[in-house]
Parts: sequence; structure tokens; C-alpha cells
Amino acid sequence: MTTKVEKSILVNVPLSVAYNQWTQFEEFPHFMGGVSKVTQLTDDRLQWVAEIGGVKRQWEARILEQVPDQKVAWAATEGATNAGAVTFSDVGGGQTSVHLSLEYEPEGLVEKVGDKLNIVENQAEKDLEMFKTFIEAEGYATGAWRGSVNEGAAVGTPGVESATASQGDKGKAGLSGAAMAAGAAVAAGAAAAAIKAKSDKGSETDVEQVDVVVPVEPVTYSTTDTLSTTTAHTEPLPYTGTDPLATDPVAGVTDDDPVQGDSGRL
Repeated sequence: MTTKVEKSILVNVPLSVAYNQWTQFEEFPHFMGGVSKVTQLTDDRLQWVAEIGGVKRQWEARILEQVPDQKVAWAATEGATNAGAVTFSDVGGGQTSVHLSLEYEPEGLVEKVGDKLNIVENQAEKDLEMFKTFIEAEGYATGAWRGSVNEGAAVGTPGVESATASQGDKGKAGLSGAAMAAGAAVAAGAAAAAIKAKSDKGSETDVEQVDVVVPVEPVTYSTTDTLSTTTAHTEPLPYTGTDPLATDPVAGVTDDDPVQGDSGRL
């Protein structure tokens, strides 16, 4: 299942200034929050590295059509599956309308959850706003490429069908530590929700078993061996005299013993 994003912004610079700046692809990280690096391999081939929502992706894209002051259209050839176009329109008064059309295919749990939260759409909107801030602050383009690629090809706005070579290719995907923790939490929450939903519908026998694997950090601990400690011993006090237990209780008792037969004068 793919997702489409459509965003527009009005920038207060002439058409040629806005377009010229957009052709400086390697400078995208200066005003695109999700883009880490762009390398222009040839006039029509770009290598991208981006991290959005904690998911790092890398891909190569081919420019399918580029017309000065009008349009740049592209499609991924490997890596993250995406395609789209950016168009430029002169609206007069030294202002330019920039419109972005993007279609992409989310992969994996974290990307699919992020897709539901509109993370890519929100990032695209922020990136256009940052482009506006950047180019308006400069007042001129930092560079320009006025060449064209397949001008007149009329490719329209490419969708993921133009990026079939990249489908199924995860583009050296990787997760940041925060994304891994978020993914584990999302999985655990989804499992709990599924169990509760089943439980609400019927008895315990209707509940499906959901296995969730959550990474757990190893725990190191130490114990004290109480058996190895020294127990204090108290030596018996020395006894002087006759040990009453060691003598015969009957021995030495005679009839003349004043205690014998004494009723205690009761």
C-alpha cells in the first residue's frame, strides 16, 4: 500500500531564483530536516540518505524529466521506493508557487506506524517551509543548473509504478535506538490491544495468543554468600565448684539430714 503527499508553498522570490536553488540538490540538508546527505552522481542520478521518524533509509533516484523554471520529476531506482515531482509557477509580484507531489511505499512496522501518524507528510510540509525561509533570507540562489533532462517527455507526475526497480528493496534500512524502543513499545501496545479486544468479545477461550518479542537489556547483579561469613561463637564461662549434674543426686544423703522429713513447719 502506498501513500501520496501533496504540499504547496508560496515563496517571495522570483521564479528563476526558486528554481535555481532547487537544482542545488547537494544543499538540501541545509533546509530539509529529514535529509542527511544528497550526492549528485550524474546530471540525472542522485544518491539520497535520509532519516525520518527514526528510520534511516538510503536510495538512488533518476531524474525522469527536468525543465528549467518548470519542473523536476524523479523515481527511485533502488532502495526506498518513492517517486514524484516538484513544479514551479510564477504567480506575479516576484512570487513563486512551489508544489510537491510525492508517492512512497512504507516498509516495516515503524514506517507503517509512522505513515499512520503522517510523519512523512508533516516532514514534507516543514521542509517546504524551511526552503521558503532559506531562500527568502538569502534573496538569491546559491547556485544554478540550467540544463534539462528528457524535456518534452511529458512524464507527468511519476508514481511508485515508475519506481518498480526499487520495490522490495529496503535501501539499507536501519533504526536509531529511539526507533527500536518505540517499535517495541508499539508492538507491545498492539498486542495488548488485540488481547483486550478479543477478551471483550468473549470468554478467555476466545482470546488469541499474541507473541511479542521485546529487546531487554541484560542485567548484571551480585550477591553475598551468607554461608561464607564468619559466625560469632560465645565460649562458655568457666565453672568452679561441683557440677550438680556430674554428681549422684542420691549420694551423700543420710537420715540425719535436717532437710529430710522437714515439712517446712506448715
